Amino acid sequence: MHDKYEEAAAASFSSPTSAVSSEETRILTEYISQKNLFKITSQDETRRKSLTLKQFFKMKRNQQVVITSAIENEGSKITEGKVATIGRDFVMVTDVQKRIWIPYKFIDSATIPFGFPTYSNTHQHFIYDNHLQQKLVLQFGETVVKKEALIRQFFEESLQTNLLSWRGLWVEVKTAEKIVLGKLDKTTTKELSLQLFKTTKSIPLHDIHYISTIGFFALWRQISKVLYKKLKILMTGDFQSGSHRK
Repeated sequence: MHDKYEEAAAASFSSPTSAVSSEETRILTEYISQKNLFKITSQDETRRKSLTLKQFFKMKRNQQVVITSAIENEGSKITEGKVATIGRDFVMVTDVQKRIWIPYKFIDSATIPFGFPTYSNTHQHFIYDNHLQQKLVLQFGETVVKKEALIRQFFEESLQTNLLSWRGLWVEVKTAEKIVLGKLDKTTTKELSLQLFKTTKSIPLHDIHYISTIGFFALWRQISKVLYKKLKILMTGDFQSGSHRK
């Protein structure tokens, strides 16, 4: 009999988190979270921007947002897409064609598109079955570590660690001075490495303003430009050496 009670207890959920109803608990939790946010940012101004952006994107997870970010040579860049990943120091949004990573420090503002609802619907959240919900309650760490989607849902990755999981993806990286095209190779705490043909290019992480995946036709167009430049340099070199021999 005692064993049956233990088995039943192990299979049950934990006790309720609040004495009030679920909707009151949710409202109270959001209120406390926002109060804590403003309290922290009022005490430490250096954290205001990143914490505020992070909280905004968490409230808009899987929803459409408009982000205005700084690209120095081009002025401001406007990006629209669905919030896919909220990291410690970046946000990643997606649209029909690509994924886009933007570090918080280069975001000027973020809002929702005009005419879009400010509330979420059932299609904008993960749908958990009862078994998964139970495992999250009773075996949280063991369950989350097995699924990449759950890791991103519950833990805040840095830009460095997130890019590691996309190794082999073709991307376009924008800094204040240049645009670099290549295949994601590796990241360290200080830099991102891209591979283009047999060449490896390293970009300091703190210089990255914007990263975007690149489609096949855009990729081919960019590679054609690179090949044309290399061919032009070779032809110029051959011409000059021939003239010198004469």
